Amino acid sequence: MSATDWDAEPVERENVAALEIEGVIESNYDEVVDSFDDMSLREELLRGIYAYGFERPSAIQQRAILPCVKGHDVIAQAQSGTGKTATFSISILQQIDVSDPACQALILAPTRELAQQIQKVVIALGDYMNANCHACIGGTNVREDMRKLETGVHVVVGTPGRVFDMVQRNSLRPDKIKIFVLDEADEMLSRGFKDQIHDVFRLLPHNIQVILLSATMPQDVLEVTKCFMRDPIRILVKKEELTLEGIKQFYVNVTKEEWKFDTLTDLYETLTITQAVIFCNTRRKVDWLTQRMTERDFTVSALHGDMTQQERDVIMRAFRSGSSRVLITTDLLARGIDVQQVSLVINFDVPTNRENYIHRIGRGGRFGRKGVAINFISDEDKRTLKDIEQFYNTDIEEMPMNVADLI
Repeated sequence: MSATDWDAEPVERENVAALEIEGVIESNYDEVVDSFDDMSLREELLRGIYAYGFERPSAIQQRAILPCVKGHDVIAQAQSGTGKTATFSISILQQIDVSDPACQALILAPTRELAQQIQKVVIALGDYMNANCHACIGGTNVREDMRKLETGVHVVVGTPGRVFDMVQRNSLRPDKIKIFVLDEADEMLSRGFKDQIHDVFRLLPHNIQVILLSATMPQDVLEVTKCFMRDPIRILVKKEELTLEGIKQFYVNVTKEEWKFDTLTDLYETLTITQAVIFCNTRRKVDWLTQRMTERDFTVSALHGDMTQQERDVIMRAFRSGSSRVLITTDLLARGIDVQQVSLVINFDVPTNRENYIHRIGRGGRFGRKGVAINFISDEDKRTLKDIEQFYNTDIEEMPMNVADLI
């Protein structure tokens, strides 16, 4: 059976919940725990949480950690930058048996960078537990993956293709996996990953706990969840509540596409006050813009999916360390990459997929920090911007002269 048949032929799961999909569903779970100390977590896990810098749980953590820890299937939706990764990482670390070297939790993510980011969070939070987490991602040495898995890891996070390859090679044994997490579920289930995810899922134990997380939950994704979740607890927010607090959103009316470059160079001194991410819609545009900026002696870095994993790692390390201050990228980076210092996002191109808008501007202002998003708008982009405003029920204002003071 292919994954595209999920709607017609559900995976064998008891008690598959029939979700009511009339608009966007709100939460069916009301318990809120506003302190990590009141979640009955392991002492060594609490130490890891506080050492990581968390003081109190975010809104999604207050609602989702407890049902996850209790073993429920959970669909959790919250904005980018509100602590979704830590939500499922804490839930996993609370439930695994560190004395057993077998893999007990599997996390799938849409990009290599996001998988590596999740791995870092799991390792940091589990630091006092001696929890092992390995990232299985494309572009890395297969034999090294196999060797690492043979030595025993508690948690595996990866991209679907490489994870399925490791299962087929019998290096990743699914029999003791009790928690399956699908991060950025909207991206994973609406793209070419659906077949690969299904191939992995059908090899997992039938009583496995399933946790889905995303910043947006389109109806088609919620429909698919019927086929592999049991009475899921739903912690969802309406799309009009998704606009990010703390992010000031502006547009610059450039009129013509070819005037965007000059507008960007005029802004460049403002950009270098802090770290900035510039989004383009295509890899070709990223390369073009990087070359033009470099020719004008502006220092920029570029990142997109045509680069090797090694190149991508080097660029991200430089950007995270602050030695690179301006990063030009595609939507590859729009999801899940937390660079603490980013407070300015520029959409050189307005995203063609309106749901990517929130993921992009979420690079700034993460978890309560302030940020600014600037959209370059040609005459052709005006309708798209209006559509984004209506979709998120938000106002995007014309950029003021003193934008540098707001960053």
